[in-house]
Amino acid sequence: MMTTHTVPFKQVDVFTAVPFKGNPLAVVFDAEGLDTAQMQAIAHWTNLSETTFLVTPTDPSADYHVRIFTTHFELPFAGHPTLGTAHALLESGYRPKQPGKLIQQCGVGLVELVEQTDGNWAFAAPPAPIVPLPQSEYDTLHAALRGATIDFSAPPCAVNNGVPWLVVRVNSAQECLAIKADTAALARVAESVKTLGIAVYGPHETGDPATFELRCLMSGASFSVGEDPVTGSANAALATLLLKQQKRPGVRYTVRQGTALGRAGDVVVRYDDAADKIWIGGPAVTIVDGTIDLPHATAR
Repeated sequence: MMTTHTVPFKQVDVFTAVPFKGNPLAVVFDAEGLDTAQMQAIAHWTNLSETTFLVTPTDPSADYHVRIFTTHFELPFAGHPTLGTAHALLESGYRPKQPGKLIQQCGVGLVELVEQTDGNWAFAAPPAPIVPLPQSEYDTLHAALRGATIDFSAPPCAVNNGVPWLVVRVNSAQECLAIKADTAALARVAESVKTLGIAVYGPHETGDPATFELRCLMSGASFSVGEDPVTGSANAALATLLLKQQKRPGVRYTVRQGTALGRAGDVVVRYDDAADKIWIGGPAVTIVDGTIDLPHATAR
């Protein structure tokens, strides 16, 4: 019989202060003894969009090292796992090397997080190459979004900060919410620029609490076809593209995501021009706090 050892385990709801309204994440502590195949098996079992594993950092400047897995593969970076893992670690009693600041080591390198004035945390958007969608793909994009009015004053672009998204602007939040995607066309256009799907956004009317509505429509080429509730990497991609296209709505703006799924994702974006950083933040709340039994054979 296989022996096991017990380590802390949490499930965190990210980009929400209201339980069950954000994007869930599983966090496994003290995972040094697991190999990649074991981590992948656990992530497949949790059946969440991502599961993270905390291991000892190899970079002396890092507070922790995290490995991020979907149900089928490892990611070099992802946004809601970054915030959710930091929340879980701090809640467990960890004290950062520098007060109010964390350095996460992950597949893209070092990612900085800072505590915000409201007590929530935010991560610095990783650098991301931007590739415009070829005009030859515009008809497929129209088909994928089933006639939504695309705002080509902000040309659709693929943005890859570790998780690649095709970022597309439509005329309004209402049009964004009304989209019923053609999944076959969605997969074709996403594959044409090697992205996981389309991050489609539209502006809310003046006076609405949120600046933009965002939806992340996943491609069957990489994930099961569907929609991600709240997506840190896509919000980082959007913020990066808004800056590049000179479309940013100010030093700070907010995004609502998950509305079409009955969620209420709350994302805050802040441009720090002096430091040349873009901060992506929001609340998180722990839903499950307990332990998990891990295989003991390869544990340290």
